Amino acid sequence: MAESLLEVENVETCYGLSQVLFGLSLQVKAGEMVALMGRNGMGKTTTIRSIMGLTRARAGTIRFAGQDIRDLPSFRIAQLGIGLVPEGRQIFPNLTVRENLVAASANRSGSADPWTLEKIHALFPRLAERGDNMGATLSGGEQQMLAIGRALMTNPRLLILDEATEGLAPLIRDEIWNCLSLLKSKGQSVLVIDKNVEHLVRIADRHTIVERGRDVWSGTSEQLIAVPELQHRYLGI
Repeated sequence: MAESLLEVENVETCYGLSQVLFGLSLQVKAGEMVALMGRNGMGKTTTIRSIMGLTRARAGTIRFAGQDIRDLPSFRIAQLGIGLVPEGRQIFPNLTVRENLVAASANRSGSADPWTLEKIHALFPRLAERGDNMGATLSGGEQQMLAIGRALMTNPRLLILDEATEGLAPLIRDEIWNCLSLLKSKGQSVLVIDKNVEHLVRIADRHTIVERGRDVWSGTSEQLIAVPELQHRYLGI
């Protein structure tokens, strides 16, 4: 059985006096893709922010590769090998595409076959074509490719994507899903948030559904497909 890479147990997180997460738990094992699902405003992004130390959890346990990371600063969490593709992309607008990709490049996973600029260009040829363009001049889809490429250039042990395909044109969405399928085939551990259940059940190993800051269901794609009322109740389908 694969070892647990990320373990989130009974996490509670607040913004000031407003509590958002109420004892949420989830797990990502090495080499698997897990989808974090739920309607808007249910706590998915807050879960990611808690994992990354951007909004510190006030209670619970967050472990990465066996190490307690709940109280670590976000830069240390990233250095341990978690790559984040945040909601809204947040690329560096005043750097070129190439500069965005190489700015934080590292082999944090100690891979014998790490991601390089050339491999990112092969994954997303548009980034090679736009190499000298400033980040601010890219389309939304190109910025999402750049955000994914930038995270991969850190060679993370775990890749987290918050709203992987939100607001993208259909052709670009397909390209992102193809990228995620490729990463899964390479054994990359992934935690992904997205609303496209059809694609998620096809490529993710397991799913955790969040409702009002609590994990209300967790299971495999086969189990999720077998219980369609879960989707109607919690995902608004």
